[in-house]
Amino acid sequence: MTKVFEPIITVAGRQFVRIPVKTKILTAEDRMADIIREFALPQMKPGDIVSISESPLAITQGRAIPVSELKIGILARILWRFVAKVPYGIGLRAPASMQCAIDECGAGRIILAAAAGAIGKLFKIKGLFYIVAGMQAALIDAAETSPVPPYNETVIKGPLEPAKAAQEIADELGIRVAVMDINDIGGCWMIGASEGVSKHFMERVMKDNPQGQGDELTPLCIVRRI
Repeated sequence: MTKVFEPIITVAGRQFVRIPVKTKILTAEDRMADIIREFALPQMKPGDIVSISESPLAITQGRAIPVSELKIGILARILWRFVAKVPYGIGLRAPASMQCAIDECGAGRIILAAAAGAIGKLFKIKGLFYIVAGMQAALIDAAETSPVPPYNETVIKGPLEPAKAAQEIADELGIRVAVMDINDIGGCWMIGASEGVSKHFMERVMKDNPQGQGDELTPLCIVRRI
């Protein structure tokens, strides 16, 4: 379902408009710089920032893995059951996404993270699993997170080197770029950006997730001061 949002937001007493940019369904055959050039650049003005959702960037890097191609080991089949339920998605609470975390981070680190998570539960401390496992584990999107085929049947790992990817796009196109990880319940993190983009600003200006995370097909968003 397409999300309804207020395009104008006030940050530090100044107004900004967020312009979601609709694209085609992205694949590993696409280059994000080319997608921005085709769909966003014609709408951009000097001073604009383009926000890229982290999962679409990861898709263009070949980081979407069909569940049917995953070899799920016994460790993943055991550990996923110990991941806490969260209101913003499945995360690693599925054998397929847990297997991707093990592949990405290593079995030893995930076992340590699971132990830390168990200790955290005893003392009612949240988030220890992901603190130990690291950002790449936290960025994994389980199958069914996206309603858009074929990604409803894939696990999407986090993008590789998002800051480097953002800077390369910025250098190629002459614009400012941020890579964002956002959900619909208030979570908003900038995980990489080109030079001159403020993490604090982007997390405030994008906090209500103007791009949505359903079937909008808007992996890009232009941020413009009014």
